[in-house]
Amino acid sequence: MGEMPIIDEEKCNGCGLCISVCLCNALAMSKNNVVTIMDKVDCPWCLQCEVVCPTGAIAFPFEIVFE
Repeated sequence: MGEMPIIDEEKCNGCGLCISVCLCNALAMSKNNVVTIMDKVDCPWCLQCEVVCPTGAIAFPFEIVFE
């Protein structure tokens, strides 16, 4: 299984924007915070969840560099 996004629970405000843009349904709401569903899907790293997060609570464990 590939790497999943890292969610900082302290920064997450539970808005759900990331869930609405997740193409593979790798995210879900649990107790007013977003969590990854690691055992059910493989994240294709589209990065949309990270882009739309208004609090910066989502990050991927790598950096993409365009040259």
